[in-house]
Amino acid sequence: GVRLLQELNALDSKGLLTKVGRQLSKLPVDPRIGRMVVEAAGNNCLSEVLVIASALSIQDPRERPLDKQQQADEKHRQWKDDNSDFLAFVNLWNGYEEQRQELSQNQLRKYCQKQFLSFMRMREWRDVHRQLHIICQQLGYKENNDPASYEQVHRSLLAGLLSHIGNKHENKEYLGARNRKFFIFPASVLYKRSPKWVMAAEMVETSRLFARMVARIEPAWVEPIAMHLVKRNYLEPHWEKKRAQVVASEQVSLYGLIIVAKRRIN
Repeated sequence: GVRLLQELNALDSKGLLTKVGRQLSKLPVDPRIGRMVVEAAGNNCLSEVLVIASALSIQDPRERPLDKQQQADEKHRQWKDDNSDFLAFVNLWNGYEEQRQELSQNQLRKYCQKQFLSFMRMREWRDVHRQLHIICQQLGYKENNDPASYEQVHRSLLAGLLSHIGNKHENKEYLGARNRKFFIFPASVLYKRSPKWVMAAEMVETSRLFARMVARIEPAWVEPIAMHLVKRNYLEPHWEKKRAQVVASEQVSLYGLIIVAKRRIN
């Protein structure tokens, strides 16, 4: 628990609560999810991240009955995003909200049935969202009116998932934090694409270690968020006559995963 809170920058190296930690303590969700919300408030993408955070706090509302998996997958495909499983929640939420405002309670139940959605879980999702929305207002967080960019949303999610990142290794295998090797879960939109860098909402061990709920990320996003965790190594220091200074190559790693291979620094 302490290690997780240090990863989230909620505790400092002495084990004392940080400013982020104090804000996290007011959010009644898993600390990883709370951390995403705190980050989103500063990245101007709180509207999208509240939808994702509340979705991650409940059981997935999308249903896949054993005898109708293919039909369910076809219906769910309408909300997919090519680079991120997380954004499917935002697309689903927006589609559902349109229907909810137009349909009666009974029609909405039928709509959910047709789209392979659990009516009860959709309600639970809205309840959790409302609670988070109210707490964010009390904390003085402002929701954005304009849609946020892919980068804004995923930088915010990344703040809660720093030990769940991975770099494509070989074949379809990824090398993750602390030397863990994992694969993208087959149900993910990124399963066939295998981008170079990914982050995942959770790691699940079945026949092998799978990353579930995955999104493509850029390694450059990691360092600014993980400043309190990265390790720096300096290689090949030498004197450069032209610049009249000592120059070296800097290597930056997070939990043993190299996120910046070589960068010239003074």
